[in-house]
Formats: sequence, structure tokens, C-alpha cells
Amino acid sequence: MSQEKEFTPALGIGNSALTPLYDSVIGLLTRENTWRSALLTHISPKPGDRILDVGCGTGSLAIGIKLLCGESEVIGIDPDKEILMRAEAKSKKNSANISFHQGFLTTERATELGLFSTVVSSLVFHQTSIEEKRNILVAISKLLQPHGRLCIADYGLQRTKLMRTLFRKTVQAIDGRRDTQPNADGCMPKLIEEAGFINVSEAQVISTLTGSISIYTANLAR
Repeated sequence: MSQEKEFTPALGIGNSALTPLYDSVIGLLTRENTWRSALLTHISPKPGDRILDVGCGTGSLAIGIKLLCGESEVIGIDPDKEILMRAEAKSKKNSANISFHQGFLTTERATELGLFSTVVSSLVFHQTSIEEKRNILVAISKLLQPHGRLCIADYGLQRTKLMRTLFRKTVQAIDGRRDTQPNADGCMPKLIEEAGFINVSEAQVISTLTGSISIYTANLAR
């Protein structure tokens, strides 16, 4: 993917002007503190870990990882230049030494970034096409160390009528149906396995005002 490739802004198609409100909106509607704390528990960073945050957005997860374990190396990548500027400002404010890179994660880019012990991502996959979900997962598999860990928080299978309704009226109203529906139908575990991961688990499901957010964990097979 080139730098010119289109991407969905943080708050959805046609809403790039709302980017400054991203943190407030996400925090209010998605029970961010709850799912992010749970995700950090599953990531469990340790000294010496090299961790990549794919689609790092404003840097909240990357900063949380760094504050949890200052001896880990944390790198964030995101195609949105404006949102990365906010991430850099937030990391400096929190005295978190994080390296941010603008761009898309591709297999070519993976070779440039080097190997990681853990790759994480939050609220990214539901905004990408089914083909791109596969591409990103394959790229992640290329830059993980043998038996490296994958931790994802994103919208998953919407199991109840209430969660499906909330998801449709919020996430799909903003991001559209084409890219988001596969997540709502529960596509992620199978796609993760197809990319070469084992021990794939939907470790936690958290209900929110926008539908349920799932935490997925896995290890690279090799």
C-alpha cells in the first residue's frame, strides 16, 4: 500500500474534521477504560519486549503499554498524519518515549520495522475491508518473532439483538456496513488462524453502547 491509499478516519468516513474529538467520543461510547485495561492485562508488557501498535491512533494504547513497563520498546504506526501529531503530543505530555511512524502496515513495511515480541491493535480491523484484514494479519505474522504474541481489541461477533442493534445504529452508521459486517458476523478468529496463528482465543467480550468489543489473543505458529 502506498501513502496515497485511502483510509477510514478515526471517527469514520466523512468525519475527519471530528478527529480532535476522537478520545472523548471513544471514551464516552465504548467504555474505553474497561476494554483498554483488559487489553493491557492480556498484553502484559515485560522489560525487553519490543511491541508494535498497529493503527495506533492518538497513542492511548501505546502510552498505556509504555507507562505499564518503561523498559519495553513501544512503536506505533498509523496512516493518519494529523492523528499521529496528537499521539506524539500525548506521549510527550505523559513522558512516554514512543516512536511513531506514518504509513500502512504491509509485508514490505514489516521488513523495515524489524521483529517484535508482541503486536497489538485496537479498533482498527472493523474499519478495513475483508481483504485488508487478511493483508494486515499476514504482515503482522511476518514481523513477529517465533511464537510471538498478537493481542487485538475490536468489534467482534455481536451475539445479542441489543448488541447488533447498537452496533448498527452507531458503528455502522459512521463506518458503513461493508467493512464492519464481517466483524459483527465473527470473522476475526478464523482470519487470525488463516494468517498462521495458533492458540487463537476470544479472551474477553465487553458490552458497550456501540456493540460488544472482543479481545483476541494468539501466538505465531512458527
